[in-house]
Amino acid sequence: MANPDLMKHKNIIDVVKYRPLWLFISAVILIPCIIAIGYLMMTQPNHAPVKLGIDYTGGTILQYSTPDEVSIDDIENIRKNLVKEGFQTPIAQLIQNNSIQADESKDAPKNIISVKTSFLGDTKGTEIEKVTNIVGDIVKDSTLIQTNSIGPSLGFELLKNSLVALCLAFLGIVVYISFRFQSDYAFITLLTLAHDALFVIGFFAIMGIFFDWYIDSLFITAVLTVIGFSVHDTIVVFDRIRENNRFLAKKYTSDEIINASVNQTLARSINTSLTTLITLLALYFFGGATTKEFVLAMILGIIVGTYSSVFFASVLLAWDKEHAKA
Repeated sequence: MANPDLMKHKNIIDVVKYRPLWLFISAVILIPCIIAIGYLMMTQPNHAPVKLGIDYTGGTILQYSTPDEVSIDDIENIRKNLVKEGFQTPIAQLIQNNSIQADESKDAPKNIISVKTSFLGDTKGTEIEKVTNIVGDIVKDSTLIQTNSIGPSLGFELLKNSLVALCLAFLGIVVYISFRFQSDYAFITLLTLAHDALFVIGFFAIMGIFFDWYIDSLFITAVLTVIGFSVHDTIVVFDRIRENNRFLAKKYTSDEIINASVNQTLARSINTSLTTLITLLALYFFGGATTKEFVLAMILGIIVGTYSSVFFASVLLAWDKEHAKA
């Protein structure tokens, strides 16, 4: 039940008063993301909004460990030599190993060189030996530690299944919200969900354009998790607004109720996000190198999800209430 003394408490943040600022911030972070997504969809042969890794396109990833320092020039020379040898659109990346084991052990690899090529087939074939020789000529102490190959047909099947999973998750959320809230609350919740997912996808689109970042199946898992967190956080805020509005609407304006309700849930939203971020930051800085992009997507999603549930969703709801009265 709503607290009748709710309005006597001083608000920490006047969300409604500064709503142009919150929407400006959303526009600033989303416009570059939309541009990057549009650019990739127009320029990529598969019209994907991000650069797809071999999980979805098929190909081979070879990873080489080395205890030596590797420069950006070394990575570029590896890529150029692969092109000279006839490998199509090869990608060479340097992955720094920041794990605790690497810091404590002198024998642990300081760096990992990741080479992505089109599908090479048999891991014992001459093509993989060629790649190994090219890497070894530039980085003398490199050792092949992992080979991962996915055929084009399997990659396409994984992409199709991932898209189906995203669509089913979104549909389930739409059905739940439609029954849980009134139409205006439900529509704004879906806009907030799209806001958060668009930012995470757009960020990786930008990184794909400038730094050749490619997504894998873990990225879809991260996006699904971000969507779930975003909906959960927004529903908590909207539940409080709806409850307060039910008992206090005759005494106070909708803007006052929204402001007070957001401030009531602010501490809970921040505390929940901080505890999650502490775990994710530990995984990012001390976990394995292969999960860094997945964890980064989660970190970005948690941050933008907390922001949108407090500042984006509540502002849209306040504007909707004003429009309904006009």
